[in-house]
Amino acid sequence: MSSTVPLLGLETEYGIVRDEVESYDVVEESMALVRRCEMKSEFGNWAYSRERSHRDMRGFNVPSLAQDEEEDAFCVEDSKRPYSYWEMKSDRVLENGARFYNDHTHPEYSTPECSSIFQLVAHDLAGERIVFECARLRNQDDSVGSVCVFKNNTDYIGHSYGTHDNYLISRRLPFDHWVERLVPFLVTRQLYAGAGKVGAELAHNQPFAGLQLAQRSDFIETVLSIETMTQRPIINTRDEPHATQDKYRRLHLILGDANMSPYATALKIGTTRLILTLIGEGKLKQPDALEDPVADVKTVSRDQTGTVALKREKGGTITPLEIQESYITAAEKHLSGQCKEWDWIIQEWARTLDELKYHPEKLADRIDWAIKKDIFTRFIESEGVGWDDPWIKSLDLEYHNIDPERGLYRGLEQAGDVYSMFSEEDILRAIKQPPEDTRALVRGLAVTNGGGKIKNIHWTGIEFTNGDFIDLSQIINSADIEHLINSQKEHFPWL
Repeated sequence: MSSTVPLLGLETEYGIVRDEVESYDVVEESMALVRRCEMKSEFGNWAYSRERSHRDMRGFNVPSLAQDEEEDAFCVEDSKRPYSYWEMKSDRVLENGARFYNDHTHPEYSTPECSSIFQLVAHDLAGERIVFECARLRNQDDSVGSVCVFKNNTDYIGHSYGTHDNYLISRRLPFDHWVERLVPFLVTRQLYAGAGKVGAELAHNQPFAGLQLAQRSDFIETVLSIETMTQRPIINTRDEPHATQDKYRRLHLILGDANMSPYATALKIGTTRLILTLIGEGKLKQPDALEDPVADVKTVSRDQTGTVALKREKGGTITPLEIQESYITAAEKHLSGQCKEWDWIIQEWARTLDELKYHPEKLADRIDWAIKKDIFTRFIESEGVGWDDPWIKSLDLEYHNIDPERGLYRGLEQAGDVYSMFSEEDILRAIKQPPEDTRALVRGLAVTNGGGKIKNIHWTGIEFTNGDFIDLSQIINSADIEHLINSQKEHFPWL
């Protein structure tokens, strides 16, 4: 069915460590991993000239970003390195329409644009496989130590890296309209979307021993900001739609966790899409504003019951569960029965909130923080250690190891102890094939059949060495794809 949120995407920065080596350059390790990719891809031709990261949705341009400062610092260091900044990025556009590159010190996998939640989660899992295969090949190259890759958001010593969920939304409504209705939802989404984290980070945070719901919550510092590396916000204000500027916005959310559980990913993306749909269709009344939503992000993360009292701006209190229940009530009223995927999201959202309230132990097969709580609690009891023992943080990290022979989640997966959503065939298809109903199809076909004829490539278009150009900025749905193919087939026979 058509949606007011037609395109979805996930960007995941992976943590990377080199075992058994005293010192190493994480930039070079990340760069080497990306360069080890053997998939058919377009390498080194990402069109950075089309990036517009300094435009803010609040109606102004910012002169500089923290990432600019990091790029400047890299250029200073560049004189000591045998490669340029752009060579370091090692950009690849893959045959499945995804982008895979070195984001400073992290290999980053950006899924192709997807039209459905299940499609997106399958492509997120494909990204895990692709990144691990690169690590496996990289480890064949060197006899000393091994590269380990983690799908998480913290190194446990104060550094955080992101998992960004993206939604194409209408520009028809004022930006404030989206913000007012979305903030309470995002503050409390971590009840089921949190990946779990042992302890707390950052000197200005209150001490905490035990298991938090989410990894990114310690790092959220403001409600709105265009930044992603400092002043991390609940809602990012970057105005870079990668689509027709006067019609669309791209909601770029950086507060979410990297989920190992595909069920949790589906619930995170699915519930957010439903809420954005309600807002876009004018079917969600403005919720009561929270008095201090930034502090509440941390408060919610440190309470596993969902019953902690949050202060409302107009007085009184409300619990995270009550906030989520108000949102699902609206979704059930206005969106039930419209398609099977949305019905699945509503059904599982309701089930998860109900079990959190009455039987939280039942979440331990599909919600990451609850899975961690179950296995870590049993380990603590058997070994006689506490939550603050370094051993537990080590296990927390290994939960996110994407190596099937080392990762704790991978072990649970192999034992059949966690919720399974996709077949091996589904994942292998997503590794090789782009979604057929989004513009990623055209990008993937160009990579597969371009044969060295691509000059540069981007989410919004493809330029060829002979001067031809395919504009993807207006390609949103299946009808747009069909029209492009029919109109350009004679000129681009590979379409």
